[in-house]
Amino acid sequence: MSSDEYRKLSKSEISQNMSRVKKWKLVEGKLHREYKFKSFEDAISFMERSSLEIVKLDHHPEWFNVYNIVNVDLVTHDVGGISNYDFMLAEKLEEIASMFKAR
Repeated sequence: MSSDEYRKLSKSEISQNMSRVKKWKLVEGKLHREYKFKSFEDAISFMERSSLEIVKLDHHPEWFNVYNIVNVDLVTHDVGGISNYDFMLAEKLEEIASMFKAR
């Protein structure tokens, strides 16, 4: 991890980076996204496929699944806020979710 990627971003930097992840919102100091899939199987497959990227980045989401919905919250606990790693993971999750035609 480079030190620039692994630091708490300012409010201004977070605002500038939100265009990278258009479907994500800021909720309670975290990047938040709700994915809706066609089926439970697709939701779980998304989580399994995402786990490969999560391990590569060594950056783990807070996520929750009920049937075909996966809620994801991203924050870098070690720096006490949102870092570039959160945006990097959000972009990867968007790529993977698109394979499953998530909304």
